[in-house]
Amino acid sequence: MSRKFNWPRIRRILVVVTYRGLRRGKRRIPPGLRLIVGLLLVFGGVLGFLPILGFWMIPLGVAVASLDIPPLYRVLNRRLRRLRHRRKHSGNC
Repeated sequence: MSRKFNWPRIRRILVVVTYRGLRRGKRRIPPGLRLIVGLLLVFGGVLGFLPILGFWMIPLGVAVASLDIPPLYRVLNRRLRRLRHRRKHSGNC
């Protein structure tokens, strides 16, 4: 029995979770610490071939670090808003 994944739905859920997580992190984590955590995540992602660390840490680290770098934050926020807007105005889900 093969199970088919609903990739558009999974993508929409990931966008919402990412958007909410970054908003929550911006409110609860002090500014200097966000940049350090983001850089550590990127560094850990570079070591993604190790068992616990993974390449998934690179985009997460860039997103967390971008909260302290205004030009990067504007680009990320614009992109997430555009994806959320598509999600709200799509007919299914």
